[in-house]
Amino acid sequence: MAYDRYVAICRPLHYGTLLSSRACVKMAAVAWASGFLYALFHTGSKFSIPLCQGNVVEQFFCEIPQILKLSCSGSYLREVGVLMVTACLMFGCFLFIVVSYVQIFRAVLRIPSEQGRHKAFSMCLPHLAVVSLFVSTAFFAYLKPPSISSSALDLMLAVLYSVVPPVLNPFIYTL
Repeated sequence: MAYDRYVAICRPLHYGTLLSSRACVKMAAVAWASGFLYALFHTGSKFSIPLCQGNVVEQFFCEIPQILKLSCSGSYLREVGVLMVTACLMFGCFLFIVVSYVQIFRAVLRIPSEQGRHKAFSMCLPHLAVVSLFVSTAFFAYLKPPSISSSALDLMLAVLYSVVPPVLNPFIYTL
């Protein structure tokens, strides 16, 4: 979506060629394939962990931190590897979004009319708000200290970063 906004604002005359149906299919295929491979990586690493504290997860779905709470093995190195891959992927996506929006804001601030700037900002800010909500709650959910961990907080964070952004996504297009 950040790339779509970038092309629409910074290169509007090239929009049809840069975001043709073929380009959209390629981007969707890369997103689906990378998501599938990443999920396969996580699933494989988590299902090979022996559980010794039962198999009841106090979440809506099997979150990685909750599964690790149930494990009895010293899976420190495995978890560091998973976290490094996750951090690299998240940083790459975050960097792409930030660079896209920096370019967008530079282009928008060069628009001479107030009405044009307002229209461009109103097109970008809802997406940026949803991305910020997702990234901040996901970071807090995975990087919060164990001392403030509680079941209710974990459930609330899981809803905030997994349910709320997809629910808000259709409203982004109508704004």
